Amino acid sequence: MSYQLITIGTIKTPYKSLNECPFNVDNINGALCELILKDEYAVGLTGLEAGEFIDILYWLDGSVREVSLDTSHGPNADDKLFGTFSLRTPVRPNPIGLARLAIVEIEKGVVKVRGLDCLNGTPLIDIKPSIL
Repeated sequence: MSYQLITIGTIKTPYKSLNECPFNVDNINGALCELILKDEYAVGLTGLEAGEFIDILYWLDGSVREVSLDTSHGPNADDKLFGTFSLRTPVRPNPIGLARLAIVEIEKGVVKVRGLDCLNGTPLIDIKPSIL
């Protein structure tokens, strides 16, 4: 069985290395970032407005992705272990990132948001209106 993802655009952030990415990012006061859609997908933004929340999915293309993935991480300062699925780690079987963000502005196929924690140039997979 084979699956194929189609990227709809690219994410622009100020972070060029993992060391620069914030930990437990502040989605309200975080850095201004851009979701830059490919021209053919820009019409898909119709109906979204500044102030609304969206969920975005993105591909963590520089992540470790192994069949024999060790699913435990830690220990932390309290000697507590955590599994992959209890963390926002990019080390996972399918390195897909997820963020819930407020739209700051939309202009010509570019959605401006605050508080992403991914590298500049990260492939954008999807955008959906957020439901709580």
